[in-house]
Amino acid sequence: MALIDESDREFFRENGYVKLEGVVPDRLCEAVVEDIFEFTGRDPDDPETWFRTPKGMDEQFSAAGMLELYHRQSMWDVRQHPRTYQAFAELLDEERLWVSIDRVNMTPPSREDHPDLDHGFVHWDVDLAAVPTPIPRPHGVQGVVYLDDTSAGQGGFCCVPELYREIDEEWLVERRSNREDPTELTEADLADYDVEFVPGERGDLVIWDRLTPHGNGTNDAEEPRFAQYVLMFPEAFADAERRDARVRSWRESRAPPGDPFPGDPRELEAETGPAELTPLGRKLLGADPWPNWQ
Repeated sequence: MALIDESDREFFRENGYVKLEGVVPDRLCEAVVEDIFEFTGRDPDDPETWFRTPKGMDEQFSAAGMLELYHRQSMWDVRQHPRTYQAFAELLDEERLWVSIDRVNMTPPSREDHPDLDHGFVHWDVDLAAVPTPIPRPHGVQGVVYLDDTSAGQGGFCCVPELYREIDEEWLVERRSNREDPTELTEADLADYDVEFVPGERGDLVIWDRLTPHGNGTNDAEEPRFAQYVLMFPEAFADAERRDARVRSWRESRAPPGDPFPGDPRELEAETGPAELTPLGRKLLGADPWPNWQ
């Protein structure tokens, strides 16, 4: 049964993102949340612990709620879940995909004494100076799984569809010529646009075009926001060197080499050994070839 219909595709083309409901089972999401609490040493029943920096780490390793977790079994179970793969395969119209080795997020409620965890902002993760013309749509995709129910004011995914629709070749030229850092968005840039906050339930998957300005909001709720970042991309964009690095990262349970994120200085994941992969998971990692590997 298809996950994406024509109305989803049209919404994605028009707005630069689409939310797919109930893609990941509750049990898989709950397992990741349990691992987040175990990794951080926080207590789900004690809100005061939600703001503690994990023992053995400093604040830079959990700024904005991002956590240096990459290879827990629970995280790979989300990545290699057949419906997660199906969603990306249908949207990209491509079966031979690799999955990102990315992180998780736990954003506690906003508090003045913890500004590092109150980091709502809108940005691009793509180098706008390197976007080719004519502009491909989508220009790659990104994704996030809601690991728990997330209200519009709980610090979850937000984006600016109106600005996405304005991006064309002329807009890119102007942006590149007038900005030292074209990917940076200021409050003034967004003054004439509405930032759209996207609530969701546990197991929902949001996929967005990399050209969509996006970010996380401020968590004004009473509960933390939990999310896992998952994206997939065509295997054709990868090479043997990158494949070897990804497989080594999985086998050693460490952050990918050359990754812009610092990794866990305690290397706790390395103590547990590699996560078990299904036949689909091995292909998504690159450990096994897709059919007709060249």
